[in-house]
Amino acid sequence: MEASYLFADSDLSSSVCDPPQPAADRCPADVVALRRLSEHLGALRLSPELEFCSDARFTVGSAGGEPPREVRVHRCVLASRSPFFRERFAQGATELELGDLVEGFEVGFEALSAVLDYVYTGRVGPLPRGVCECVDEDCDDVACWPAVDFMLQVLFASATFQISELVSLFQRHLLDILEKVATDDMLVILHVANLCGKACSKLLLKCIEIVVKSDIDNVTLEKTLTPDIVKQIMKSRLDAGLHGPESIGFPDKNVKSIYRALDSDDVELVKLLLDEGHTSLDDAYALHYAAAHCDSKITAKLLDLERADVNRKNLRGYTVLHIAAVRKEPSIIVSLLTKGARASDLTSDGKKAIQISKRRTRYIDYEKPNQQGKASCNDKLCIEVLEQRREEMSLPLAMMSGDLHQRLSYLEARVTLAKILFPKEAKVAMDNAHVDGTLEYTSNLSTSNQRMAVDSDRTPFEMKDEYISRMRALCRTGIKGLYVCMYVVKLRWKP
Repeated sequence: MEASYLFADSDLSSSVCDPPQPAADRCPADVVALRRLSEHLGALRLSPELEFCSDARFTVGSAGGEPPREVRVHRCVLASRSPFFRERFAQGATELELGDLVEGFEVGFEALSAVLDYVYTGRVGPLPRGVCECVDEDCDDVACWPAVDFMLQVLFASATFQISELVSLFQRHLLDILEKVATDDMLVILHVANLCGKACSKLLLKCIEIVVKSDIDNVTLEKTLTPDIVKQIMKSRLDAGLHGPESIGFPDKNVKSIYRALDSDDVELVKLLLDEGHTSLDDAYALHYAAAHCDSKITAKLLDLERADVNRKNLRGYTVLHIAAVRKEPSIIVSLLTKGARASDLTSDGKKAIQISKRRTRYIDYEKPNQQGKASCNDKLCIEVLEQRREEMSLPLAMMSGDLHQRLSYLEARVTLAKILFPKEAKVAMDNAHVDGTLEYTSNLSTSNQRMAVDSDRTPFEMKDEYISRMRALCRTGIKGLYVCMYVVKLRWKP
């Protein structure tokens, strides 16, 4: 009905010049005309030659330090299709910041393009390849996080822009795959459905129904969802006789005290609470909590206490490494591997940390080549950390001090080059290899001569011990950190 209405309004020459015809004869011509109208409006948006026709633009922020992207649009088209834009443009707006329009859930360039394509053409294209596909070759890319995330972005943008047909379509898509979605992703869907309001009431109720029956604990619910939704879920569980971990008295007041200390980034307070002897890091699943909700430095400090089992599973069958993979935080993953976390451990549903990371990473991000001096995608770093070999590099101790000095200079040069070319990877590697205290490589001749002059006054054994200590730290940037410097050898950097 809407298509016929648009055609009648748009094709005035046809309605004026052509005599009335039977409906059966008119339909094919209507379809052809509508298709041409759709194609022409699509070309108006996408063709560089027609860019001069645009009179407004979106600015879309980019992740990973990339500059914002601009999308040129036409106010008359958007205002005719969306009450939201009609109101905005009536106020004289021509510069639109996407992040300011869709607050509460991040919407990217690809999702905005999909919404605008529908606004201009009335058509919904296939899900964009690479954007809605994960890295796991065994995944059918139906309900993995990249596919779900894209659909949520389109859904939220459509609801915000008051494009009801698109909201209904993507709500149906999500309802169709809901039973296949990972439990942790269900909370995000529930959150977005709640943001969309009445337009997504069916999706919201179905998500609540699934979460009520799930093994997600109340602590996770409270950290993820709004208080009214948490209260509704807890009441539904109580009414149905379903109890999560809370049925065994977890978390008690002592555990909650540790969580509050972690939320305040107060590791010293955590140590005091542990010294009281009422609970332990393992019993409180404090590492799991920190990996899920706290800054990566807090997790590292907890690990340095060496009072927790890094391979302990929580009540849902997840190790800390599994949780770090869900969060996509490479520095936490490296810290855990350094402390002996087993990458081979399985979740209760049979997934390794590497599979979790792969199913949460967009294929387009994983295949994107690293650029000199620019931060890489966290998702990609997590996969590379988990895939790398974690064999310790053995250094022969029967080396002359001169050879040690030469090898040390080479390693310092390599790490310095990596810091310039791949800053994020180098930071992750060096933080976890504890090389902040080592002398960095320098090409300054006087500094080098000064170092050699000082060395000449010391015994070979003293020099050997210092060199070996520094070399081990520098080598750990590759072995335990990410093989940062080996990126150059792998030709990721091409001069």
